[in-house]
Amino acid sequence: MAVFNLVSSLVMVVNDKAADIAILRTLGAKRRMIMWIFIFQGAMVGLVGTIMGLLGGIVLSLNATRWVDAIQQYFHVQFISSSVYFINFLPSRLEGSDLMLVGGFAFVLSLLATLYPAWRSFKLKPVEALRYE
Repeated sequence: MAVFNLVSSLVMVVNDKAADIAILRTLGAKRRMIMWIFIFQGAMVGLVGTIMGLLGGIVLSLNATRWVDAIQQYFHVQFISSSVYFINFLPSRLEGSDLMLVGGFAFVLSLLATLYPAWRSFKLKPVEALRYE
């Protein structure tokens, strides 16, 4: 879901900045330079999102049992009954390898998500972008 949001937001940025991209191109900026600007912007959004997601996941993972207990007490329900299951709590174990795998995968997906908007900025022609400005 985050990848689709990143793609759509970068496509909207490319559309909103079409005139600015055209002006940069007329001032001598190369197409690759414009493309790398959008790749860098998407990479920064992906990096910040990945870090925030990992931190949120760590907090949730380390406190899962307490939060489930609090929800059960507040709503007067029992998600995990010891009469049905062998345990009456939500076990949670934090693995460094899982963090690295999920974080790396999320960041790679965010980099891949930047390619289409960057390609659109690469293909933008200055004359067409400035025609209606």
